[in-house]
Amino acid sequence: MNVIFGPVNSRRFGKSLGIDLSPSKKQCNFDCLYCELAPAKTMERYEDVISVKEIMLALNATLGEHQDIDVLTITANGEPTLYPHLSELMNEINKVKGSIQTLILSNAANIHEPHIQEALQKFDTVKLSLDCATGRCLKRLDRAHKSIDVEEIKAGMLSFKEKFSKPLIIEILIVKGVNDGDEEIEALNEYLVTLKPTRIDIGTIDRPPAYYVEPLAYDELRTISLKFDASLPIYIATRKTVEVKPSFYTKEEILETIKKRPLTAADVDVLFDEKSKENLEVLVNTKEISIENCAGYDFFVENSSL
Repeated sequence: MNVIFGPVNSRRFGKSLGIDLSPSKKQCNFDCLYCELAPAKTMERYEDVISVKEIMLALNATLGEHQDIDVLTITANGEPTLYPHLSELMNEINKVKGSIQTLILSNAANIHEPHIQEALQKFDTVKLSLDCATGRCLKRLDRAHKSIDVEEIKAGMLSFKEKFSKPLIIEILIVKGVNDGDEEIEALNEYLVTLKPTRIDIGTIDRPPAYYVEPLAYDELRTISLKFDASLPIYIATRKTVEVKPSFYTKEEILETIKKRPLTAADVDVLFDEKSKENLEVLVNTKEISIENCAGYDFFVENSSL
């Protein structure tokens, strides 16, 4: 069983090393339509549990070989917060990690449970999925275990956010014809304005999914991003299906665009031609636009201090 995988280079975090808490098989309380793993029955707890000792032996051996790791990413063939010894594991990791950052990728299904929140407090960055803000969508897209309630997830996120002072990232994966409609986006927006996460990543399918579902193109994701409140820092996480051509923007048009939605450097590369990039640089130099970092990504935003 390969408990440790990588390292891989991450644009946001540098050199990342993965830790798989369920290396033997898929163990998850979701069976998402877009999952890259084969369909499997949902479960409330792990059936196969690897020991903390075994994980730490593998991790320490790998860290001995790779001494330039920037981040440890805790994940699983399934849901990592179902691992029953997560808090204990993080105690051990934090003893040896030094300056290495820790990140967990979770579906947030059990975020309302106090012991899960306690374990997540021990991470440097927490990334939670929230594909749906309604129960109907959760059942259809994420195919959640019958014990999971979307309102508990939303209340749990709010409770956790009150206690967690480090970066909290929300990930929304958009599937064509499932959660891309106005009703679902409006429900997500209403909730996220209240939650106020550090950053929101919007993406779509970029690997072969477990079920037949379709991705969205970049321009479709961009249109959806504009439906969210302008105060929300949204990063469009895919560029694989870019169909739009770079356009010319005057300084005034750039300011109006950024008022509607702060842009990342990746957005600028897709949307702006070279003259527009020069105009953006002028606006930054004159401090009409400023740059804010949101958990690893720089956003061009309107300078509200002027």
